[in-house]
Amino acid sequence: MNIVDVGSGPPIVLVPGVQGRWEWMKPAVDALALRCRVITFSLADEVTADASFEPSRAFDSYVEQIREAMHQAGVATATICGVSYGSLIAAAFAARHPQRVNAVVVVSGVPPSWKPDERVRFYLRSPRLLSPLFCIGSLRLYNEIAAATPGVGRAIGAALRHGVTAALHMFSPVNMARRVRLLESCDLGPELRTVTAPVLVVTGEAHLERVVPVSLTREYLRLWPQARAVTLLRTGHLGLITRPDEFAKLVGAFVEDTVASGASRRRIG
Repeated sequence: MNIVDVGSGPPIVLVPGVQGRWEWMKPAVDALALRCRVITFSLADEVTADASFEPSRAFDSYVEQIREAMHQAGVATATICGVSYGSLIAAAFAARHPQRVNAVVVVSGVPPSWKPDERVRFYLRSPRLLSPLFCIGSLRLYNEIAAATPGVGRAIGAALRHGVTAALHMFSPVNMARRVRLLESCDLGPELRTVTAPVLVVTGEAHLERVVPVSLTREYLRLWPQARAVTLLRTGHLGLITRPDEFAKLVGAFVEDTVASGASRRRIG
């Protein structure tokens, strides 16, 4: 399997969102690598992942991909960080392999109760045919990029850079549609309630979040009483790429605190 393994320090596994490509998260990977050892990958059904994928158990293949990446990297335990759709993958791994998980980070995450809304169901009708409309619809994220990057010229430049990244590492409309449909047959809620690891829930500001409403992501706070929430200011869904340094400070501090607390508990025990 192709993995990215960069940086040093406490390990964190970064799971991408529904578009499936780790490259879209590269600003966050680079920023986090200054504080942590970052392990990431593209989702298993992406051609570039070179990973094991079984269509009959597709969601489980994504979950097991975390275990395979940790094994390949020689990492026994790590913080598991899921971005958007990847939050469900990270949470399922934490429920199934608690002994491998130091902590969980949910970033603008889709909760287990999520169902496709009317806009998403429209794209599911014909993913390949409607993908140009989907790309045009992504222009609604410009306000978020502008809020994170003051100045019209700088904001346009940032939007163009993100657009180039998306074009160079193109998403598969068919894969994205399959990933969304998988959730219609998954009832992850009961399983995820068993997670007892420390949890950080990261969201952007509610008025800038145009993909997964902040209120939905914060359902994880009810699912996990031990979870705490932080807000990344001046951004919405794209905070890990529009404000990567600030994102890395929040997540890196949480990872370091979790590792220190774990070491303290072991000494007391």
